[in-house]
Amino acid sequence: MGTKDKRVDAYIAKSADFAQPILLHLRRLVHKACPDAEENIKWGFPHFDYHGIFCSMAAFKQHCPFGFWKASLMSDLQNKSPKGGETAMGDFGRITKLSDLPTDKILTAYLKQAALLNKEGVSIKKKLPPATKKKLVVPDYFKKAISRDKKA
Repeated sequence: MGTKDKRVDAYIAKSADFAQPILLHLRRLVHKACPDAEENIKWGFPHFDYHGIFCSMAAFKQHCPFGFWKASLMSDLQNKSPKGGETAMGDFGRITKLSDLPTDKILTAYLKQAALLNKEGVSIKKKLPPATKKKLVVPDYFKKAISRDKKA
């Protein structure tokens, strides 16, 4: 069974008035879609864990972000980012009111998909560094300037 964290209660309580119903709604949906989700505060804002972090929410002065840890692996059921790609740290743009969110049905489908990715141990592929290293070219004027100063 999932857990609720009193620190998340405190976070929501101290959030701006516009943000509180948004955060409460998102929290309720997360626990409804994934009853085994555990709440945590990481990096100063609420995260939900299920076999690892799977989503997070936050409240700023004028908007709330909500996003999925593995959003890049999720199929786009109904255009995740409805505000022209402006993510504002989340996958749904700058959320300023409940109507900015997709429907509960769509959000629940995303939540279940994100939880399943974690449960199955799917991971994001890391980008590998370039195979060849670029040679650093030091300009002659810089070499001369350095050679004049023993401390340098």
